[in-house]
Order: sequence, then C-alpha cells, then structure tokens
Amino acid sequence: MNKILVVDDERSVIKLMENVFRKQGYDTRSAESAEEALEILETEKIHVMFLDLNLPGMNGVELCREIRKQLPMALIYAITGYASLFELSDCREAGFDDYFKKPVEIETLTRTAESAFQKLKRWKEA
Repeated sequence: MNKILVVDDERSVIKLMENVFRKQGYDTRSAESAEEALEILETEKIHVMFLDLNLPGMNGVELCREIRKQLPMALIYAITGYASLFELSDCREAGFDDYFKKPVEIETLTRTAESAFQKLKRWKEA
C-alpha cells in the first residue's frame, strides 16, 4: 500500500489530511514535530511526504534536508500558512518538490499524491 507522511503541529490539519488521504486509499502516518517524523522514518519506508514549514524545534526546511540525506528519491511537499517566513529559494535548495500555501484545496492534495505515486512507479520500472 502507498504510504504518506503528514507532518504538522496543528492536530486539526493532520486529522483533515489523514481523512482525505485515507479516503483515497493511502496508508497515512502523521507526526506533530520534525523529531517525531524522523523517528517514524527510521522504521517505515515512506516516499511521499507533506511537511508544514513552521514546526516547533526543527522547522520543515531543516527536516526536508535531513530526509533528503536518507531518502533522496522521496517526493516532499512544503505546506505553510507563513509564506513570508520561508523563502521559496530555501525550500527548493532544501529539496522540496513543490510548495503549497494554506489553506490548500483538498483536490490539490489528492492530485499531488496521485501524481507522486505515479512518478515513483515510473522510477521503479525504469
């Protein structure tokens, strides 16, 4: 089953995204901090992730850099309500595949996830 990791410090956002992705048939894991996300990734293979940029402790840009070291083929998407705090160039440099501002439309999230898994499938078949 295709797995998605959602990292956000707002429980309501996590719940919404978990419900959306599960309805689409994805196995969804969630974390409320970067540190918790890294713990999950130590034990589970997850290659599609949606990370909030404004996290307590390690922020989403730093988290993306850490994930890229271990999972260079992962597809990682930034989500933020604080676009001015994080420069798009920082996000690209950290290795994000795309960037979304909150509130993100549900359809955009599901399309992005579907596209990500199609891309991963193509890479595996190459």
